[in-house]
Amino acid sequence: MKRLSILTTLFFSLFAILASAADRPNIMVFLVDDMGVMDTSVPFLTDEEGNPKRYPLNDYYRTPSMERLAEQGVRFNQFYAMSVCSPTRISIMTGQNAARHHATNWINPWKDNAGEHGPPSWDWAGLEKGDTTLPAILGKSGYKTIHVGKGHFGPDDHDGADPANLGFEINIAGRSIGAPGSYYGEKNYGLGTKREKSAVPHLDQYHGTETFLTEALTIETKKQIDQCVKDDQPFYLYFAHYAVHAPFESDPRFADHYKDSGKPEAAQAFATLIEGMDKSLGDMLDHFEKLGVAENTLVFFLGDNGSDAPLGHQHEVACAAPLRGKKGAHYEGGMRVPFIAAWAKPSAENEFQKLLPVAAGEIQSQVASITDIFPTILEFCDLEIPQGHKVDGKPLRTLLTGESDASRPEEFLMHYPHGPHRSDYFTVWRNGDWKVAYHNFPKEKVREGMLQSDGKRYQLFNLKDDPFESTNVADDEPEVLSKMVGELKAQLEAHDAQYPVDENGEELIPIAP
Repeated sequence: MKRLSILTTLFFSLFAILASAADRPNIMVFLVDDMGVMDTSVPFLTDEEGNPKRYPLNDYYRTPSMERLAEQGVRFNQFYAMSVCSPTRISIMTGQNAARHHATNWINPWKDNAGEHGPPSWDWAGLEKGDTTLPAILGKSGYKTIHVGKGHFGPDDHDGADPANLGFEINIAGRSIGAPGSYYGEKNYGLGTKREKSAVPHLDQYHGTETFLTEALTIETKKQIDQCVKDDQPFYLYFAHYAVHAPFESDPRFADHYKDSGKPEAAQAFATLIEGMDKSLGDMLDHFEKLGVAENTLVFFLGDNGSDAPLGHQHEVACAAPLRGKKGAHYEGGMRVPFIAAWAKPSAENEFQKLLPVAAGEIQSQVASITDIFPTILEFCDLEIPQGHKVDGKPLRTLLTGESDASRPEEFLMHYPHGPHRSDYFTVWRNGDWKVAYHNFPKEKVREGMLQSDGKRYQLFNLKDDPFESTNVADDEPEVLSKMVGELKAQLEAHDAQYPVDENGEELIPIAP
């Protein structure tokens, strides 16, 4: 890694000078639904020397705009999200781990989906008016806060159903739903179809046209940025594509690229959704440059949970190969997501980029997660976290410059006290090279054919020696297992986590092996 120690000493003094000026950096969080770390032509995984290593899936997908962004920025190969969507989205908004904010499952818009043994008081309602959120803080400091695309912060008839209740001045197409009724303008994005309950709002002008949903959202986003530039107002753009979530409807603009791939039809459609999302990214980068604001715009690109590519069983090596598992699973393929940070147009002369010289073309190997975005943005914008609001993430500034940061623990907590799903009632704790998965449910509740824990309550992996989780060493390493489960339990207690319950309503708190 490069050593840029000068940044450490100059950061706050330089920003103090700029903070007094009217200009502030623009920020775009570009969030892709259900996109895992392998759903791209950009290689995130590395070999033993730390060099990027390509795998077959990298040659299947076409993401030239991601390649462009990676070349001018830094990509993380151990960046974690919660394994389902709403918990991650609320973590980005609050900087809190899902175990703390208690929205630990995807939020069904129409009924409480805690699950048969899920915590009765989990936060199904999601975010509410008055909650501390990133856009609310930025909005109060003068930013135009713009939400585009998927919300999924709360169910119907609750505050979180409308992102405008949560600190966003502008909301385009965001509501309670987690998946679009349709990607097709010809189908009115679901309105008037059998999936009408999930129709995408606010896009009536595209109904009956051939405008694919991803493209319609991009067009509308450009209009909002045009207005910000006209008004000379800094913007926080949270661009959360519905792509690449099911339904797997093929984007006709890119279908020919995959028709001879030999992959199933649904997997081909998934790839077109990936490429359409990538085109949107490139269009936004081009638009920032056209408007003359690219050098002042910091971009964070990421997925919200592991891949949901329709390429195989959720606990095998398939859709995220060589990683095991997919969205909803406790394996790396369910929690590892792409993350790239870059300036929309690098410039060594730009004052903001002098404050945060994001490393170009580098891979950052330290563990980081979605909870880190909240404190990273606030620190860079010289804004304080409101008193009393607990944040679990840590600023990424040092890692973004290509340096290592010895002060950051190599840890991640993923808590999912719900079911039925791809993995039921589990908690994952990573500390350094070790990762433990604890399956906190009665053994008789393991559903036939799920193979979610290889029939075991505990799974232990050494990710350095076994990065693809092929061998559960829980029985071979009893001392390590006991230590990791003890840490896991301590972390849950520290986060005030909620637990599954048995038939009598008693909490199933993790037990030592």
